[in-house]
Amino acid sequence: MKISKAIIGAIAGVLLIGVIGGAALLYAKPGLIDKAATPEPAAKSELARFATGSIARLETPAALEDAPVYVFKTREGADTRLSDFRGKVVVVNLWAMWCAPCRTEMPTLARLAESYVGKDVVVLPINVDATPDAIADARSFIDVHEPLPMYSDPKFQLPFELPGKGKMPQTVLLDRQGKIRAYFSGEADWASPEAKALIDALLAEPA
Repeated sequence: MKISKAIIGAIAGVLLIGVIGGAALLYAKPGLIDKAATPEPAAKSELARFATGSIARLETPAALEDAPVYVFKTREGADTRLSDFRGKVVVVNLWAMWCAPCRTEMPTLARLAESYVGKDVVVLPINVDATPDAIADARSFIDVHEPLPMYSDPKFQLPFELPGKGKMPQTVLLDRQGKIRAYFSGEADWASPEAKALIDALLAEPA
């Protein structure tokens, strides 16, 4: 069956009107595209004021979540969880020997731990190397960064359980109730004044 030129012309006209109408709407309300393409930024907590200097990329979610219930290992091979440190402000740092920025920032974590000896702060580096030889190297490395302890997650799973979703290094701050209050992906100076101010703010919160 043949379609007349008149019908084809009518259809084309309707389509053209639709295109022109849509363009006119977007011209009148150009924000429609931006709103559809750009998601609303996540709300931040009052701790966002500490996101300066070396921790300028610090994430401080307003919606608080509990730290994951995940088993990792002590130096002696015993099972432990982040909930075992509840009641203290915890600086969780995920690191590996194959991660150069992890090794670079480790001395700053050691100085941070020294600054809070005797206070309710735990600096908790957790190594994610998988082989016995790599874990042995990690143990030797951490031993020259006193007073940092040795913990390990040879399954390399905990970094994906935390907000950084596998990024390395990854540092997460927990409050006394075990809530995730801030997190940072990448290398930072954890002995800096801004990092200590953040931890002091968490320490000052009611237990």
